[in-house]
Amino acid sequence: QVQLVESGGGLVQAGDSLRLSCAASGRTFSNYATGWFRQAPGKERDTVAAISRSGRSTYYAETVKGRFTISRDNAKNTVYLQMNSLKPEDTAVYYCAARYSGSYSYFTRPYDYNYWGQGTQVTVSS
Repeated sequence: QVQLVESGGGLVQAGDSLRLSCAASGRTFSNYATGWFRQAPGKERDTVAAISRSGRSTYYAETVKGRFTISRDNAKNTVYLQMNSLKPEDTAVYYCAARYSGSYSYFTRPYDYNYWGQGTQVTVSS
C-alpha cells in the first residue's frame, strides 16, 4: 500500500503561482511512477502531468505545458507540481496518484494508477 497526501492548494489570483506537494509513505517511493490530475465540478478527471519513477521522463498536458513543472525528490518521498501563470480555468481539485513501475516510463491515464491522494483545491480568481 502507498498513502499519498497532497498539500499546497489555495485561492490565488490569475497570474500567480502555487506549488503543490504530494507526500508518499508505505513503500519504496522510487519504485512508483506518479502523476498529477485535476477535476473541475461536473467534469471528468484530466491528466495534468506525469513523471517516471526516476524523474528523468515527464509528460504535460497541452493546457499546462510551459506553465507547470512536475518534479520529484525520492529521498523525501515527495512529488511536486509547480504551477506558474495560473488561469481561472486551472481551478479544480488536484490529485496526485502513484503506481508501481518496473520501467522508466511515465503513465498518462487516470486508470493507469491505483493509489490516489485525497485531493487539494486550487481556485484561481480572475
